[in-house]
Amino acid sequence: MESAFSNAERAEVLTQALPYIKKYNGKIVVVKYGGNAMINDQLKEQVMEDIVLLWLIGVKVVLVHGGGPEISETMEKLGKKSEFIDGLRVTDKETVDIVQMVLAGKINKSLVNFIEAKGGRAIGLSGMDGRLIEAETKDDKLGYVGSVTKINPAPITDLLEKGYIPVISTLGCDRKGNTYNINGDTAAACIAGALSAKRLIMMTDIAGVLREKDDPSTLIPEISVKEAEKLREEGTISGGMIPKIECCIEAINKGVDKVIIMDGRVPHSILTEMLTDEGAGTMVTGDGNK
Repeated sequence: MESAFSNAERAEVLTQALPYIKKYNGKIVVVKYGGNAMINDQLKEQVMEDIVLLWLIGVKVVLVHGGGPEISETMEKLGKKSEFIDGLRVTDKETVDIVQMVLAGKINKSLVNFIEAKGGRAIGLSGMDGRLIEAETKDDKLGYVGSVTKINPAPITDLLEKGYIPVISTLGCDRKGNTYNINGDTAAACIAGALSAKRLIMMTDIAGVLREKDDPSTLIPEISVKEAEKLREEGTISGGMIPKIECCIEAINKGVDKVIIMDGRVPHSILTEMLTDEGAGTMVTGDGNK
């Protein structure tokens, strides 16, 4: 099939990307990946291509992943019903074992394999490796759902220095040897903060922050932390977007330069955001950073 682009057009696209390549070379970018963008293998492949391309041009990419839909599917196969309170999975001892099996085993190694197949170098970690994510019980009624108490970034920085893409599943642990299920967005925000990342990219299944909930044309391309808090008070930011915005604000407060909420179902949305003038989704900035 003949390409729709001439070689001259391709060269022009690459030239336009040059300032962005210079801007992000050697910088840490954390990508939170999960939900619906993980279910479709074709989309998964495109996300991994984006990550490998960024890695090849010198961006220090850290991939943090969840896997809620696959956990629910596995629980169903095992005859165990999923229960949620305020959007968080109630996690008893049996459930946390399933979460560990699916996240640290199946999904983590699958993503590592995808990256390697695309020409990247990746190593999978869970939040329990090197005590990367230390946690405590968030709420007794949720069981083994963890609240992050500390991030130990050394395992990540060691891998980055050796030229690997760290792929991190969001499990935590405490000093007593308990394993905790950690919300993926929260874990990504804390990890990005501990690494003083240049960017945190949160891949979701909506276009970003919308002025009108069901109208993608009302996308807000950029907001400051102060504006985000105002939109939350007004009710513009509501439902499932509230915890995402809280994670964005937490990441900014912990030292992340900028956070982007984008639709992970759009092909190559990471490259559109990172390497073009157009951008993708909603960018959240610090109040003095807009």
